[in-house]
Amino acid sequence: MTRQFHCGSNVVADWWQSFVLCFVPLFIVIDAFGNLPVVITFGEDMQPQQRRNMVHVAMLTALVVGLAFLFFGRFILGVMGVSVGAFAIAGGLILLALSVRYVMTGRMVDAVKEEMVAVVPIGTPLTVGPATITTLLLLATEFRLPVVLVAFALNVVLSWAIFLLGNWVGRLFGRGGLKAVSKVFSLLLAAIAVTMILHGLDLLGVVNIEL
Repeated sequence: MTRQFHCGSNVVADWWQSFVLCFVPLFIVIDAFGNLPVVITFGEDMQPQQRRNMVHVAMLTALVVGLAFLFFGRFILGVMGVSVGAFAIAGGLILLALSVRYVMTGRMVDAVKEEMVAVVPIGTPLTVGPATITTLLLLATEFRLPVVLVAFALNVVLSWAIFLLGNWVGRLFGRGGLKAVSKVFSLLLAAIAVTMILHGLDLLGVVNIEL
């Protein structure tokens, strides 16, 4: 009985550890606080119900795009003949470029206001773009799919809540505060990018690194 209890405790502890290791990188790359100023700006001339609808459509778009790559990403890579190691290096370089670009210019992607701003750019690529897609695919190679799925779903729900409370959060932090938080996230993203590059080199057998 005691042995079963310890085994159960170890399983729960391992699950939570894996969940945290999946949730944190996704939270950083989705960067809901960093994208919040864009959501607030696009919703300035909208009625409250219109702003809520915009957020709902944006989060549904982000969820669908993320799930599509999470479930079919490996198949796509297999068809194209791309190894996980090579993809890890390429993804790490993309993440590093995005983080450096944000530090230098204050934005990761160019957000152009279009008719369907909920889908583009809020849903994708701001919420689920190259950084999030790359992170999802790489996490799926290292952790069990249910853990990654739960971590991604909770991040989408959290982003949905932050966007719905956008005006209140904006008043609480101020535009300067939101930008400061996003700058910190960009530095963490750069660190994750370097780790992905090293992991890719390790998978390809170029170097032997204990990450």
